This record gives sequence, C-alpha cells and structure tokens, in this order.
Amino acid sequence: MVRVTKSIGKNLLMPFFRVAVSGVENLPDNTAFILLPKHQRWEDIPLLASVTPRRLYYVAKQELFKNPLGSWFMKSLGGIPLNRKNPLSSRRFLMATINVLQKGEGVVIFPEGTYYNNKMGPGQVGMVRFILSRLSLPFIPVGINYTRQQRHFLVRINFGKTFNVASEVSVDVFVDQMMREIAALSGLRSRSGRKL
Repeated sequence: MVRVTKSIGKNLLMPFFRVAVSGVENLPDNTAFILLPKHQRWEDIPLLASVTPRRLYYVAKQELFKNPLGSWFMKSLGGIPLNRKNPLSSRRFLMATINVLQKGEGVVIFPEGTYYNNKMGPGQVGMVRFILSRLSLPFIPVGINYTRQQRHFLVRINFGKTFNVASEVSVDVFVDQMMREIAALSGLRSRSGRKL
C-alpha cells in the first residue's frame, strides 16, 4: 500500500514539482532514525516520501485525519495522528511511534508543528523530549526549499548529517541546534526562540 500511495503521490505532483535531492547517504541503511524537516507546505509529506529510499512514518496533527480521503492518504503514507492541544489523549499513537522506532523504522517529526512558508518557525520540543525519554536514536535535520520557476516549482530537499544527542545536552539546546541546521539546509535565516 505504501508503494502504491508513494507512486500515486509522485505521479500527481511531478508535473508541478521538480525535485533535487542531496545527502541521502546520511540516512541509516537499516536502523531507526528521526527526520526533522522544514515544514513549508502540505506537499512536503509526499515529496519527502518519494525521495527517501526507506519507508517513513509521519507524526502529524490529527486535523489531517478528519477528512476521509485525507485520512486514507495520511495513514497509507504511515501517518500517526497527534492531538497537539492535548497530547495525552494521543497516548496510544505516541506509543505506536515508539513501537515503530523499536522495529528499526524511520519517523518524521516536523519540529515547527505547522507550515512556515519561507521562514523559520519556533522549534517545538515535546515529541523530541518524549522520544529521547525512551530511546537513544540518530536525528537528521532536513532542509526543504521551494523556488518558483516558469511552469513548476524546483524543490530542494537536503538531508543533513546525523546527530546523536549527548546525555548531558538538554532537549531545549538540542532542538535549538537542530533548528539552526534546518534553517541552513533550507537556505533560510535561523530564528531564535522556541515554543516549549
């Protein structure tokens, strides 16, 4: 089902988007990892899925699952719903995220939590803190940049180098560092401050 959905998404988007990818070699071959991408637009999700050689699971706001077609699309791409206003109500989905990681899969967390087109939003530490309280995994920042061309957008997706969180580094400091990396990989200015 994932391959079919990725293929449908790719075929629907390719007339409008040309994708240039760098840093794919930074992705682990067969161990769990977390991708922390810039969030520009909804198309980030299928475009990222189409260029990543491994299957991805996405932690996404529950609003994306309310529409039946949107819910089918998100779930078929590996979407895991999260209630951002009341994360505890999403406990079973949070634990599903941990289970996926324990099986050695890749999980995507958009650290801004929502779209910030052509600018950096504040980094949100909740999901990163939740995962780090249970597992020690590599995190990979991802830059995404859209440039309007005559008949389509050129989308640059840049996978950064792998980061492992040292036990003495606070989650807040780590997320700030990741946000700076994401900004640089996206060709954007870094934003100071984060939403806790």
